[in-house]
Amino acid sequence: MAHFYLDARRMFCPMPVIRTQDKVKELSSGDILEVTCTDPGALNDIPAWCRINGHMVLEAREEKDEVIICLQVGKN
Repeated sequence: MAHFYLDARRMFCPMPVIRTQDKVKELSSGDILEVTCTDPGALNDIPAWCRINGHMVLEAREEKDEVIICLQVGKN
C-alpha cells in the first residue's frame, strides 16, 4: 500500500472527478490517494464516484478554501 497525492486545485466540475478517475487507474488496490481541490462540489462528487466504483472514502474535509478527500483504491 502506497500513499499518493493529486492536486486538482483551480479545476471546476467535472475535472476533479475525471482527474481522480485517471489517477486511480494507475494505482493498485489498497493504495491511498489524497485529492486536494478548490471546487466545493468535489466534496460530494468524489465520494459519490467512489461509492459507484467500489473505492472507500477514508476522510473528506474542508480546510480554508480547499476540499481534501482521502480514498482507498478498491479492486480495479
